[in-house]
Amino acid sequence: MAKAPVLTPQADDFPRWYQDLITKAELADNGPVRGTMVIRPYGYGLWERMQQEMDARIKRAGAQNAYFPLFIPQSYLTKEAEHVEGFAPELAVVTHGGGKELDEPVVVRPTSETVVNASFAKWVQSYRDLPLLINQWANVVRWEMRPRVFLRTTEFLWQEGHTAHATYEEARDYAAHIHREVYADFMINVLGIDVVLGRKTAAERFAGAVNTLTLEGVMRDGKALQMGTSHELGTNFAKAFGTHYLSKDGAQELVWQTSWGSSTRMVGGLIMAHGDDQGLRVPPRLAPVQAVVLAIKDDPAVLEQVHAIGERLTAAGVRVRVDDRTDTPFGRRAVDWELKGVPVRIEVGPRDLENGTAVLARRIPGSKESVALSAVAGLVPDLLEEDQQRLLSESRIRRRTLTSEVTTVEEAAEAALAGGVARIPWATLGEEGEARLAEHSVSVRCLVAEDGSVPDRDDAPGNVALVARAY
Repeated sequence: MAKAPVLTPQADDFPRWYQDLITKAELADNGPVRGTMVIRPYGYGLWERMQQEMDARIKRAGAQNAYFPLFIPQSYLTKEAEHVEGFAPELAVVTHGGGKELDEPVVVRPTSETVVNASFAKWVQSYRDLPLLINQWANVVRWEMRPRVFLRTTEFLWQEGHTAHATYEEARDYAAHIHREVYADFMINVLGIDVVLGRKTAAERFAGAVNTLTLEGVMRDGKALQMGTSHELGTNFAKAFGTHYLSKDGAQELVWQTSWGSSTRMVGGLIMAHGDDQGLRVPPRLAPVQAVVLAIKDDPAVLEQVHAIGERLTAAGVRVRVDDRTDTPFGRRAVDWELKGVPVRIEVGPRDLENGTAVLARRIPGSKESVALSAVAGLVPDLLEEDQQRLLSESRIRRRTLTSEVTTVEEAAEAALAGGVARIPWATLGEEGEARLAEHSVSVRCLVAEDGSVPDRDDAPGNVALVARAY
């Protein structure tokens, strides 16, 4: 009788495979309130590495970290009409506190544009205070009707940036800089996901923004996932909150603003972009554990050698874990590390010691080979970099393979429903065609220029709409 697979095969049921992997790789559990999640240590380790990489890039862009309140007066949200209308269905509202009804209900933050602007209006006095570049790492709450761990949860973790500038051009350029140099650089070069950079249509734009830049990844099932967004807010929030500055000419001017965010949804994207039927595959540049050294048996010489290998790998700059839990069967431990997607396993047993070798298993290509004990520390760093590039190449090939050129709304819907991405001229599709696609649960993920760059306006000649089903 054939042994049952550890995970539901992707080809049989991709959503079930996703949930199986989250559970068996010990990434997260469902929380006690519907739509919430408990992020387990290994899953949180992935998020911490994302934070570290992103935070460094955000700071290089000139932003400083701050923190704003979780509770926002309900009246703040009503000051910007499009904003409150866009978020109204998702709001969690507190009406009682300390056993008493509150004089004014407060909203649990769905995003912080309003509360940030209340502070910006106090902090910005003259052109000397600009640009004001702020980021915060926080949790937000958006009441989710169809929750899925990491992808859509009522409470999730994220970073949100908020900036104020003296001119439209400065704000526009900064939003684009975050889009390219922070988000795209991280997602392509660390996550190993070949994201598409584009511009959202008016129908998909962030509530209260004048332009939204997006990064869309194509998952292994052909659906698209929005991985992060950067918004030009124009002067909409500045008008609502009276955020002015005194210009060099002595005139009172409104500031121009941006906001931008990425979240724990990226963990879901990592799983669906790189995972296979054996489990997760973590890009080496991201991996909290890049290599694990396993002792096969409880043998003093074996234990001494695995710790020695661990020390040599650490000295070579590799993030390493030594697994000497020999009271747990070796096969079970090997499967657990495979499920968790650690890029390299080094396995050492008594027979290996006799031969002066170790078994080196590479999770990403799925290969195994015997290598000299003395060569392990020198080999691993180069193999990690090779496997990082392998994942990005796979992602790029998948996106191109799943993308087709179409000329009608019907063809676009058919391609998306079949598990792919359709490219159709925006002049052909238009807002009317976009509305027709929505009837099939298909959406325009973004607009790109013919050469693949990000267009500077929705109606730029040659704009192409990328159409897909989305998470």
